[in-house]
Amino acid sequence: MTDKTHIRWDSMSDKALAEHIGAFVKHKRMEQNKTQSELAEEAGISRSTLSLLERGEAVTLSTLIQVLRMLGQLTILQAFDVQEGPSPLQLAKLQKGKRQRTRHRVLRKNNPAKEVDW
Repeated sequence: MTDKTHIRWDSMSDKALAEHIGAFVKHKRMEQNKTQSELAEEAGISRSTLSLLERGEAVTLSTLIQVLRMLGQLTILQAFDVQEGPSPLQLAKLQKGKRQRTRHRVLRKNNPAKEVDW
């Protein structure tokens, strides 16, 4: 695979994305020195289905997951983790209680203890 550090995922067509995923699967399979037949058998799919996946053709999500599992690549699914945080309304309520401004203290002539030496 070529090193593309600035891929514009949002500008790629569905077909191009599927081909990119297929190239990834093929690269990882070859990196592990496995034939299509070996990987397909391990994943419980036909060799022709694996071939379709590697070419970027339509396969089921279930098939992709099975193949990624057999390649030891399920960690890439971490990108789909949902990080729970406060809702926008909860965030607004939290911000409401915070101070918005600070007051400038007025120095009085009759109280020299509060004067600041600048």
